[in-house]
Amino acid sequence: MIELENVSMKFNLEIEKDNTLKTIFIRMFSPKKRKKKKVNNDFWALKNVNLKINRGDVIGIIGPNGAGKSTLLKIIAGVYKPTIGSVTVNGKISPMIELGAGFDGELTARENIYLNGAILGYSRDFIDKKFDEIVEFSELEDFIDVPVKNFSSGMVAKLAFSVSTIVNPEVLIVDEILSVGDLRFQKKSEEKMMSMINSKGTTVVYVSHSMDSIKKICSKVVWIDHGEIKAFGNTKDVCKKYVDSQK
Repeated sequence: MIELENVSMKFNLEIEKDNTLKTIFIRMFSPKKRKKKKVNNDFWALKNVNLKINRGDVIGIIGPNGAGKSTLLKIIAGVYKPTIGSVTVNGKISPMIELGAGFDGELTARENIYLNGAILGYSRDFIDKKFDEIVEFSELEDFIDVPVKNFSSGMVAKLAFSVSTIVNPEVLIVDEILSVGDLRFQKKSEEKMMSMINSKGTTVVYVSHSMDSIKKICSKVVWIDHGEIKAFGNTKDVCKKYVDSQK
């Protein structure tokens, strides 16, 4: 279903940005600036990652902040192309990463449902049929014609989650979304997630800092640190190794 072979991902941190009009002008007339060596700001977020996920697996990804977890999700989702290596994903992907990132603050919630739906590949007819279901799940009936720029971050996340989970995908990519909204909505989100996981054939890749959530949902776990896989296997065993390493 999902296979990563020798995947590495490089970013340039651009700590010293010298491409503004002012700095370019100074550099033209300053020998010191002209002779200054360019600093190598390359950062390898992932290093030689090899991972195979079978159809129906529910895989948790754990590790400290900056370990490369979200980068790995974005590569699987197709948001990033790896610098080195290859990624194969068989099946339609539903990515729940940075909920609300595709929304336009000037548009209403109603308009953003259609916009986000189009981004996810849904037809207008499909959204028409599912519109009431999306709104009901989001609990935003009273704000449906309000511009999203006036929403709280929790309201935006509710709306985005409701659109993203309107279908059961073949591959579900999830980044820390079970904490969206208030406690009641969190419970609804978890129940929705579990129903998608329990549906036949759905493969899930889930990033979370919550060990309780990982243990409850995932059949296997990947522990990643400094861009490298430290362990991959049984949820209980890998979580214990990770927790012990943090003591």
